[in-house]
Amino acid sequence: MAELATIARPYAEALFKACTEKSVGLNDALSWTDELAAIAADPEMRLLADNPNVTNEQVIDVMAGVTLARGWALSDLARNFLRTVVENRRLDALPEVASQFRALVNRNNGSSDALVYSAFPMDDSALNALGTVLEKRFGRPLNLSTTVDESLIGGVRVVVGDEVLDTSVKARLEQMKATLTA
Repeated sequence: MAELATIARPYAEALFKACTEKSVGLNDALSWTDELAAIAADPEMRLLADNPNVTNEQVIDVMAGVTLARGWALSDLARNFLRTVVENRRLDALPEVASQFRALVNRNNGSSDALVYSAFPMDDSALNALGTVLEKRFGRPLNLSTTVDESLIGGVRVVVGDEVLDTSVKARLEQMKATLTA
């Protein structure tokens, strides 16, 4: 949705600028931005925010309360950012803001996000070893996240931006099928 991306861009850029000017840790900002985006994407939160009888301050307090219940309090920067988004009625754009902010941080760090689909859950040592190999393969630091996809049968499928590395058993079986039926 191009319109949402256009709306989100100034917020992401302003947040990035504020973090760098105030020497706020970008990784910390990524964490709370992702958390706020997840809360904002919740349908019940959207109903609350769209209710004309609920004030902006109440929406902010509820979201801050949810983050506190999850184990951390919003910093002043995070609360001010949230206030700006809520007061401008852009809560629906917050997931896109978080995505664009992550892209700015990655570009600043020279890294990329990588989503690893695995047939089975991966422990930390296996993920770290895979991360080392993938960073050499893609030529840049990667921020790995994992998802279990049992349909892969075995192996992994890695998505880094628009690049895909598929070493799964499922992909190999599909290649063999294509070769045999050609």
